[in-house]
Amino acid sequence: MHKELTISLTVMAAMIERRDEQADETIAASSPLRPSVIARARSGEADAFEEIMLSYQRQVIGIASRLLGNPDDARDAAQEVFLRLHKYLHRLDAGKELSPWLYRVTVNVCRDIQRKRRSGTTLSLEQEQAHGTLDHLTSHHDIEGDLGTAQEKQIIAAALATLPEKERAAVVLRDIAGLPTKEVAQILKSSESTVRSQISMARVKIKKYRDQVLNRRTR
Repeated sequence: MHKELTISLTVMAAMIERRDEQADETIAASSPLRPSVIARARSGEADAFEEIMLSYQRQVIGIASRLLGNPDDARDAAQEVFLRLHKYLHRLDAGKELSPWLYRVTVNVCRDIQRKRRSGTTLSLEQEQAHGTLDHLTSHHDIEGDLGTAQEKQIIAAALATLPEKERAAVVLRDIAGLPTKEVAQILKSSESTVRSQISMARVKIKKYRDQVLNRRTR
């Protein structure tokens, strides 16, 4: 690994740690980078590559956290995403927005990590609460619009973990990352109608899971 990239990834790791401590941070969309920044990064300027990471690390880590349900795995996934960006940046069009490519790689990296999990299980609700995985999950769409407490947000975290891989990816990208359905379909290499169906099914399952948990707790 290049020394410059190692330094940049060290900086990114520190930023990730700070982000984990910020409870109410959103996965806000970043402003498109100037083409000159991407061009400079492609020419090997470490500062320019670091600027790219600063622009996108929040979204990448946030999506990975929701897909994996584990902050440690999310940090590993984010570093792998930016390693791949560094490796393939010279192949990307400097005039195009990076986010679709980054989000697609994030989904793929998370899938790889999930497939490597021998047990195939996800964190329990109690483990989610202990790790604070979804402490900074904030309202972005209708599935979370009525959630007001950290406890309820953690229920959503556990509900996401029960979804099939494709449904989880679709609903995380659409409802939490706030991407348009068309862009989600492009990232997942699927049709818009399929993505809409996956999102709809995911929302129903999340609501059902949430209602069941809350009903048990009120008995």
